[in-house]
Amino acid sequence: MTAILLQELTKRFGTLTAVNSVSLEVNEGEIYGFLGPNGSGKSTVIKLLCGLLEPTSGTAWIAGKNVRQDPEAIREQIGYMSQRFSLYEDLTVEENLHFFGSIYGLSGRLLQNRSREVMQLLDLSGRGRQLAGTLSGGLKQRLALAGAILHQPRIMFLDEPTAGIDPVARRELWDLFFHFSSQGITLFVTTHYMDEAERCTSVGYIYLSQLIATGEPEGLKKLPEVNPSGTRRLEINCHPITQALRILRTAPYVRDATIFGQAIHLLADASASESDIERDLQIQGVTSILVRPIEPSLEDVFVLLTRRQEAARV
Repeated sequence: MTAILLQELTKRFGTLTAVNSVSLEVNEGEIYGFLGPNGSGKSTVIKLLCGLLEPTSGTAWIAGKNVRQDPEAIREQIGYMSQRFSLYEDLTVEENLHFFGSIYGLSGRLLQNRSREVMQLLDLSGRGRQLAGTLSGGLKQRLALAGAILHQPRIMFLDEPTAGIDPVARRELWDLFFHFSSQGITLFVTTHYMDEAERCTSVGYIYLSQLIATGEPEGLKKLPEVNPSGTRRLEINCHPITQALRILRTAPYVRDATIFGQAIHLLADASASESDIERDLQIQGVTSILVRPIEPSLEDVFVLLTRRQEAARV
């Protein structure tokens, strides 16, 4: 069942086109990762889908309801969590939840029970009387998430929810996202982290207001433009890695080379063998060389698609 549907959605601010004819579909229970550089239109798309902005043209449906025609009904179906802590720091955890619950029409015993449930689910029990401003970054994001799910929405919009928090807190939040997905809740997540994109059911990549790719991660990695005919991808571990990178970038059989973690990722002509590369590096004093074939990463996908778009604009 379709949870989110966009058809040529466009938003202009004067002469600036912030979102340009974006079309995509997200199924119920999916985690859809929405990626792109800063200023590419990610947050604007979310604001359009939440009814906070009116589209210039195009249409969007949330849970079968038209965003333009029925924004109030849509707000009952969605939860929103921003990249910045958006609750009140001078209120306690419980006071924040009660305030936001009342906005969604919860009251009395129902509000108390839901507050208790989400605090337990998000490991906030025992912190009800703590001021929100005194929480750690990770706990603040948990509280923001608690406020977003308090009214039991079926669709969640999470705008860079893990930005600026430590790796442990980030992983714990993703465990919660998987839990929500398993309950049939749809999550629309913007992120800059490639490891988070790899965890998503489907991903989309927006660049300069246009959606230039969307699909399952494994499918995007198999795109022809990501795997040019007559090439192969290789990972090279060696020492020193920066010297090896300089050498490889001047080699005639190398199409692209970059450092990825503690290794070099190489797009090379299919005719270049592992032994050829190892020999060329050894001649120049590089040691501890290990070369192996690899599949492209999502980072490779987005870098290549971005370069292709930039080249088309020149």
